[in-house]
Amino acid sequence: MKKNIIYLALIAIIGVIVFVPGVKEKLQDTFFPIATIENAVHISEEDYDIDLQGINVPDTNLRNFKNKAVFLNFWGTWCPPCRKEWPSIQKLYDTRKDHVEFVLIAMNDQEDAIRNFLKENNYNVPVYIAQSPISEKILPKVFPTTYLLDKSGRIIIKEDASRDWNTESVHLFIDNIIK
Repeated sequence: MKKNIIYLALIAIIGVIVFVPGVKEKLQDTFFPIATIENAVHISEEDYDIDLQGINVPDTNLRNFKNKAVFLNFWGTWCPPCRKEWPSIQKLYDTRKDHVEFVLIAMNDQEDAIRNFLKENNYNVPVYIAQSPISEKILPKVFPTTYLLDKSGRIIIKEDASRDWNTESVHLFIDNIIK
């Protein structure tokens, strides 16, 4: 009797995996992250075309970071989770700025508020304000949102929440994508 219940449960689980849309992909992404990288979304030439006003760096366009590994973060001084992750971003920048480009885009923010925030906290990570529309492909729905792009424009990591960016695993990940 117990064997029959176990077999029925296994058949039900396999049925859900096979027939319910999205379940297979979710399990694959969770347990086989390499498959996620292979199926990653790429940023197109048009997606890179964003004019950026530099706050603590010169003005530029995101196109200038094409063919480079990029840590792309969307944040705001008004956003408590964004402020929470800043110390770890600064530490990551201090140790990996020679390996990956950092582009932090302040959203829905005032230039004076951004300058004050950076000055009060002694942050020197490159910060910009977008001066042209941002592609729907990378436009954040929540803040903070961070993308780690490889040199070919593949989104390797997309994080829709605050996190500690100064971890050994992130450092190793960055070191591996720049090869």
